Amino acid sequence: MSEKQAVASRQTPNTIATLKTELKQLGLKPGMVVLVHSSLSALGWVSGGAVAVVQALMQVVTETGTIVMPTHSGELSDPRYWENPPVPKSWWQTIRDTMPAFDPAYTPTRGMGKIVECFRTFPGVERSYHPDVSLAAWGKHATEITKNHSLSYGCGENSPLQKIYDLNGHVLLLGVGHGNNTSLHLSEVKANVYPICIAHAPIINAQGQREWRAFEDVDAGDGSDLFEALGQDFESAATVLTGKIGNATAKLMNQKDLVDFGVNWLQRKMGSSCTKQK
Repeated sequence: MSEKQAVASRQTPNTIATLKTELKQLGLKPGMVVLVHSSLSALGWVSGGAVAVVQALMQVVTETGTIVMPTHSGELSDPRYWENPPVPKSWWQTIRDTMPAFDPAYTPTRGMGKIVECFRTFPGVERSYHPDVSLAAWGKHATEITKNHSLSYGCGENSPLQKIYDLNGHVLLLGVGHGNNTSLHLSEVKANVYPICIAHAPIINAQGQREWRAFEDVDAGDGSDLFEALGQDFESAATVLTGKIGNATAKLMNQKDLVDFGVNWLQRKMGSSCTKQK
């Protein structure tokens, strides 16, 4: 949606105050741990743009709670598997040798949207160390959630997603569908129905040197289409609070209920375990 279309779609602008009112009406409260997935354009025109959205979320949840957002950087990966766009095979080794290592302070996100890219720069926001699937957090549990992010199985049981699960957190879909619902990657690992693959990325090792590191992960492919079907079935079986935030449809759900449902759903869908996770 262009900015002109966003203006035309509303009689009055979204503001921090209107966003806060609608977030509270949806069910967001002080003290919550909430993993937010968002689309700024879906909200319609916002006075202050992404900054206003982040401030509204923070003012509702407050520092007694915790806001988490996925700050993924998928371009820090083996060029052998790039498709959007692919690069010539003759470039692969040069890219592996020269790609800057992941740094949580300045490595940008890829495909996460303007709200996430804004959020990661806010004072007090901490970001986990993972070159592909980092998450950033602000508030009471920010350090706890982002520390010691495992390189292998980065969406698994030694990840920020599991810590949100342990804290009985929630997921807020703000103008996006379940195809963007990162917590379902935790279901993929827990379900133990996918083969293992070897991924690669540039990191800073324990000696402070750049290293092209290999690590294990689940080979689930692009699960977004499957996630949409899974999410719809979850909504039919569980409590999901739905409302409007600006022009966007918003959904608030318990993350643990979602992940557990996802595990059972994937096991039924995919059949018995392909391999044992480490």
